[in-house]
Amino acid sequence: MDRTKIAVIRVRGNVNLRSEVKSTFEALNLHTKNWCVVLENTPSVLGMLATVKDFCTWGDITEDMLKELVAKRGEPFDERTEDSKSKIQYKYFEYDGKKYNRVFRLNSPVHSYGRMGVKFGFADGGALGNRKEKINDLLKRMI
Repeated sequence: MDRTKIAVIRVRGNVNLRSEVKSTFEALNLHTKNWCVVLENTPSVLGMLATVKDFCTWGDITEDMLKELVAKRGEPFDERTEDSKSKIQYKYFEYDGKKYNRVFRLNSPVHSYGRMGVKFGFADGGALGNRKEKINDLLKRMI
């Protein structure tokens, strides 16, 4: 069963975050603002996104946008995939048989995130929360 993919972009920085939100961002591997990760659409991921909904935006990414994102911003994963004793597995993003780092480092968006800025939800004209398929427009402006 092929699940849809979700692109998650961190919009706000590290200042005054609760420890629960910090640990969730570490689990998502989003350490800096304007970083993006592509994840599977699973209930556990949606639960983590509910925790950080006031600091990031996400939506369903199309296959064409994923291909463009990997082509322009994908950094090859050249490191080893596990340690010498095979106890630690290093994580990477695999696309078309090639390995990439899990994080895509993006620019700030051209023409900003939205008319209300980064403190309001997407439904209110801001940048935060679920954008559904409109995440592709934002990614195009950030690549």
